[in-house]
Amino acid sequence: MYGFIWRHLPGPTWLKVIEALIIIAAIVFALFEWVFPWVNAVFRPQDTTISQ
Repeated sequence: MYGFIWRHLPGPTWLKVIEALIIIAAIVFALFEWVFPWVNAVFRPQDTTISQ
């Protein structure tokens, strides 16, 4: 999969590295901005059952 993405990025190697870092940053941003809050709202963490 990574080879497929790498082959389809345009430009020389140094530009591909920059493009790959931008893509990774965009994916991480999307996860923290939209996906993780949605998962937390849909699947509420249960209260802990461990007592002291």
